[in-house]
This record gives sequence, C-alpha cells and structure tokens, in this order.
Amino acid sequence: MRSFTARLALAATLLVSALPALAEQFSVLLFTKTGGWHHKSINAGVDAMQEMAERHHFKLDWQEMSDVFADDRLKNYDVIVFLNTTADILNDDQQAAMERFIQSGKGFVGIHSASDTEYDWDWYTKMVGRTFHIHPAIQTAEVEVLDRKFPGLERMPDRFLWTDEYYEFGAERIDGLNYILAVDENTYDPVADWGQVAGKGMGFHPIAWYHEYDGGRAFYTGLGHMPSTYKDKMFLEHIYGGVYWAATGKGLRKK
Repeated sequence: MRSFTARLALAATLLVSALPALAEQFSVLLFTKTGGWHHKSINAGVDAMQEMAERHHFKLDWQEMSDVFADDRLKNYDVIVFLNTTADILNDDQQAAMERFIQSGKGFVGIHSASDTEYDWDWYTKMVGRTFHIHPAIQTAEVEVLDRKFPGLERMPDRFLWTDEYYEFGAERIDGLNYILAVDENTYDPVADWGQVAGKGMGFHPIAWYHEYDGGRAFYTGLGHMPSTYKDKMFLEHIYGGVYWAATGKGLRKK
C-alpha cells in the first residue's frame, strides 16, 4: 500500500495533468467606458456576457478603466469587446496599444454604440467599418439575414421582426466589409431630424458585418440598444458568433 505522502503526490500529479482540460478556451476583455451617452443596457449587457462566458467556457474580464490598454495587460486577452462605448475613451498611448493588439493577430467585437466612439481615431473607425450618423425613434422592423456563412446565425429566420434603435451609418470607412444582417427600411420609418443633423435612411441598410483588419479580425453589430435585448437567446447567439470568430478565427462556413 502506498504511503500517505505517495498518495498525496499522485493526487497532485493527476490534478496538474487535468488543468489544461479545465482552462477556458479563450480570454475576453469586455470594455464599457463611455465619454458621452451612457446606455441603460450596459449593465444588462455585462450580465449577459458573464453568463455567456460560463455557458461557452471562456474567461471574461470586465473593465471600465482605460489603463487596461497597455501591452503588458492586453497580452492576456484574445479579443476586446466594446459594449455600448461612446465618444473619446482612450488616449494616444492606449490607442497605440490597441493597434498593436489587433496587429498581433487578435480580435475586436463592437456592439451598438461602439460605432459612436472615437470618431477622430482613423484606425478605429476603419476597424469598426462605419460610424454612427443618426437614429430615428425605437421601432419594430424586419431584419434580413444576408449571409449564413458567419457563425451565430444558425437559428435566425431568413427574415424576422425585431425592435431596436436602428442606427443610420455614414459611408464605409474601408473596403471589404462582409455584411451579414440588414434592416428593411420599407418596414419602419427611418426619417430622423435633430436640427443640425438629419437622416432619411440608407436604402440598403446593413446592421452587422465582419472583416479581417490590419492583421486581426473585427466584427460589429448595430443591434443591442435596449436592456431587454440582452435576454434574447437569438441575439446572444449572434453576439457569441462574433466573439468566437474574433477570438479564434474559427466558425466561418463554406458558402
């Protein structure tokens, strides 16, 4: 019979050998800092992302302080998620660290007002793909799946009713955006007038897309304004598809 010490050593060896199987599959930095409008849905979004991390076995670190954007801290993550960020939130050094993060082959996910963030940072606006221009009142409209190649759309109907704050975007900031969802402007009123800014709709109105960018990967969805959205299973599958692809480069299917 083994001695107590031998049994203890064996147990420790077995525990250490099992650790790789217990490790999370990737690591996510969830960033929610706002320099302008603060969405009420941020807290609901954080709760949903924490539950998603448990469900899909990835590590999640929620931060609102910009000092996390430093090389020695960002190296611990595989993807950065901007959840309803707004306006100017990073200084020049922090922006440079984020650029190096993407250039190292890692990923970015932008949700809703991530396109209403850092307008003067040319590199960032090209990564997001388009910037926010204006939005009409929250309405119900029909959303269409454009391309099922991207993960997270498996259970979405071809067309479905959805209620949200539909952003009208400016022109493409970069070529090569792969559009996966669009809203049908014939099914709601896209007209908005804020005095100095007005909008009449976009005609073709994409609301979610992805692309490879500067050595890494970027995904954006314009959905996600209201807190209740973050309880919707179909929406959360859409977000996880973006997180999974941006973090790993996996999930794209052949057409």
